[in-house]
Amino acid sequence: MSDFKRPLRLGMVGGGAGAFIGYVHRVAARLDGQYELVAGALSSRPEVARESGLALGLAEDRIYTEFKQMAEAEAARPDGIEVVAIVTPNHMHTGPARAFLEAGIHVICDKPLAATLEDAEALASVTPKGGARFLLTHTYTGYPLIRLAREMVARGDLGKIRMVQAEYAQDWLTEATEAEQNGTAWRADPAKSGAGGAIADIGTHAYNLARFVSGLQVTSLSADLDAFVPGRRVDDNANIMLRFEGGAKGMLWASQVAVGHENSVRLRIYGDKGSLDWQQENPNQLHFSQFGAPTQIITRNGAGSNGIGRVPSGHPEGYLEAFATLYQDFAGVLRGEEPAATLPTLADGIEGLRFIMAAIRSSDADGRWQPINQ
Repeated sequence: MSDFKRPLRLGMVGGGAGAFIGYVHRVAARLDGQYELVAGALSSRPEVARESGLALGLAEDRIYTEFKQMAEAEAARPDGIEVVAIVTPNHMHTGPARAFLEAGIHVICDKPLAATLEDAEALASVTPKGGARFLLTHTYTGYPLIRLAREMVARGDLGKIRMVQAEYAQDWLTEATEAEQNGTAWRADPAKSGAGGAIADIGTHAYNLARFVSGLQVTSLSADLDAFVPGRRVDDNANIMLRFEGGAKGMLWASQVAVGHENSVRLRIYGDKGSLDWQQENPNQLHFSQFGAPTQIITRNGAGSNGIGRVPSGHPEGYLEAFATLYQDFAGVLRGEEPAATLPTLADGIEGLRFIMAAIRSSDADGRWQPINQ
């Protein structure tokens, strides 16, 4: 992909002053020079929307407070946005996504896809104008060594897959502190986050990562969800057993009350010939073990890797770069230059919601096994 092509005109819904994920999306969009932010409905509060837009250099006539108005106005402009990033709380994903897809504007949406499965399925029924495309930002699929792990599993380096272990652990909600009263309070509100807490916020990442690398469908699960902090209305810890097609078994742990874990994402996959072990806090190394042989450490862009990465081996790449890879790949898809094979889609978002609903049903039934696609 040429570095000198005109950047795609980008808009943003949500992500105003103080919003972490809005900042991440803007950095990711800028990193490879593939997008230029030119419009935004950054807040429903007019003063915040205006101040945020001006701080980002947006023209005053392209600062909006309502996403429908933005979709209509930008679709009518000869220089209107071509892509929009939706970085609102979960319950506000599907409304903007529908409005922009129906206006013929491509959509990049933060995960999970929606607060409810019903909203997600309703979005899937939309016929996008002009073939507008959709990207769901499951960030961890953008890491080079995760993509290498996927390739290794697919070509049989591990043999027949037996076990998949995925975990995502944090400790920032260990106490009922002001963290639930500031800009992230919506995460603990079932009406805004959806029925799930930790499983929706981070468990869907672990689930998607397990599916992405293993290539296996999950058929059913048994879940034990807890809200350890008194008064919390959504789960803050999840222990889930998984059954995959073909007989593989798995375990998924998602916790936001795991003291000592800042943002610990780990994936381990075991086959009858070998295994892989990757940890997000050391993302430039992938441990590959073959039965009866010494464990190998494969480094990003190093010997034995797939050569994916922005800089030579030994120069670390991390979270922001992984996020930017999704943006870069999506730009290639929109320009007709690259296939969309590794990019998370609306279908992945719906599956994530089915995972959440199945986990809740199972936990409510004292861990009874539940099918994913019910």
